Amino acid sequence: MNAFITAFDAVLPLFLIILVGILVSRAKIATEDWVEILNRFALWIGFPALVITLLARTDLSGGHYNRMIVVNSAYFVFCTLLAFPYSRLFRFSRLRRRTFFLILAYGNITYLGIPVLQSVMGEEGLHSGAILSSVYVFWLLTLGLFLVETGDEKPFHPGELGLKLLTNPLLLSVIAGLFLSVTGFKLPEIFNRSLSILAPSVTPIVLFSLGIFMGFQKIGPLREWGHVFLFSLVIMLLLPGIFCLVAKYTGWLGGLELKASILEAAMPVGLTPYALVQQYRLDTAFTSRVVLLSTTLSLILIPLWIVLLG
Repeated sequence: MNAFITAFDAVLPLFLIILVGILVSRAKIATEDWVEILNRFALWIGFPALVITLLARTDLSGGHYNRMIVVNSAYFVFCTLLAFPYSRLFRFSRLRRRTFFLILAYGNITYLGIPVLQSVMGEEGLHSGAILSSVYVFWLLTLGLFLVETGDEKPFHPGELGLKLLTNPLLLSVIAGLFLSVTGFKLPEIFNRSLSILAPSVTPIVLFSLGIFMGFQKIGPLREWGHVFLFSLVIMLLLPGIFCLVAKYTGWLGGLELKASILEAAMPVGLTPYALVQQYRLDTAFTSRVVLLSTTLSLILIPLWIVLLG
C-alpha cells in the first residue's frame, strides 16, 4: 500500500493541473475555444520544441535504443491492426473501426507520458519518453492515417496523404529531432535556449487544456458508457499487460526500457488522436467519452502500473 501511495503522489501534480482545467470550465471562466487555441500552441510550438530538445540530447548513434524502437513499433502496429478483429467481434460500424485505427494504440504518451516517466525514472525517463513519443507519432501519422484514408468509401489519394504528412508539425519535429540526434549537429545557442524555454511549457498547457475539454463533456445516458469502460480497460490494462508479459519473458526488453515502454503503452487517450478523429469526422462522441473516462481511470491505473513494474 505504501508503494502505491508513493506512486500516486508522483503523478498527482499532473492530475491536479487537469482538475484546475475542469474547475475553470465548470466556472465558465474558460470557453470551449480555449481548447483549440491551447492545442494549436502545443501542436505548432510546444510539441516541436519539446521533442527537438529531448531528442537532440539523446544519443542514438550507438544503437542503444534500437531494440526498444523495434519492439514498440511492433506493439503499435499489432494494436492498430487489432481494430479489424475487435470491430468484427462487436459488430461495429466502418466509422467506429476507422476511429479505432487512431485510438487503440496511441495514448497520451507525450504530454502525460513523458512527465510520468520523468517523475518515476528521472533523466533516463526523459530520453526514453522522447524516443517512444517519436515512435508512436511516426506510426500514428503513417499507418494510422493510411488505414483511416483507405478505410473510407471515398477513393484514396496517396498524394493528399503525403502532403498532409509533409506539412504535419508532429512528424516534422520528430524528423528534425532525430536528425540532430544522429548527426550530432548543433543548433546555434540562441535557438537552443529559446527551445529550452518553450519545451517545459507544453505539458502544463496541454494538461490544463485536457481539463477544460473534460469539463465541457456531457455525461449522457449511462448505458452508452459500457463499451467506453471496456475499451478503456483494454487499452490501459489488457494490451499493456500482454505486452509486458511477452516482452519480459521473451527477453526482448528489460530494466528501464521495459518499464518505460509499458507505462507509455498504458497511457489514456489524449487530445491528439481526438483532434484527428474530429478532422476526419469519425466517431467523436465515443472518442470524447474514452478521453474523459480513460484519463479519470489513469489516476488509479498509472500508479498501479508503477507499483507492478517496481
